[in-house]
Amino acid sequence: MNIVCLDMEGVLTPEIWIEFARVSGIPELRRTTRDEPDYMKLMGWRMDLLRERGLGIREIQDVISQIDPLPGAKEFLDALRARTQAIIVSDTFEEFAQPLMQKLGWPTLFCNSLDIGPDGFLRGVRMRCPDSKLTTVRGLQSIGFDTVAVGDSYNDLDMLKASKKGFLFRTTDKIRQDNPALPAYEDYDALLQAILA
Repeated sequence: MNIVCLDMEGVLTPEIWIEFARVSGIPELRRTTRDEPDYMKLMGWRMDLLRERGLGIREIQDVISQIDPLPGAKEFLDALRARTQAIIVSDTFEEFAQPLMQKLGWPTLFCNSLDIGPDGFLRGVRMRCPDSKLTTVRGLQSIGFDTVAVGDSYNDLDMLKASKKGFLFRTTDKIRQDNPALPAYEDYDALLQAILA
């Protein structure tokens, strides 16, 4: 039995940090795992920058509540879930994701959580498990699932390569060039056909 593991940001939703950078006027926050493969280093840098600018969880959540899924994402996810099991496996945080999950029809989400101080500033991350995307895929495989994975960033590559089928979706030219064995797609219809083939 197949189970499809989908990254969230860049695959189903815009990159939250890029949207926050645009609204807050802090272009440095456009940096994502497409640019920095070390996720913990990236998050530490983000938290330091937010504190320097006096921005906390309330400001981030205000922006997230205005974000919609990518055009066609909900229809893609609905069509996929009508044919097979699917979960979202993301390095985002439950404090960020809830408004987006509602707009996507409440799919199953495996993600992390934030450590937020009484002052509202982000002070740390609580990772669900080490190498959460790869660990999730291997855990699902250990209970009899064949995994199919979709992602767009450096932090998705292990999950994609460990799966029966792995696909890049709307990724960067560099990631595509560095991983020629992974089929890359730009539209949901083609991706859905590839997943279900």
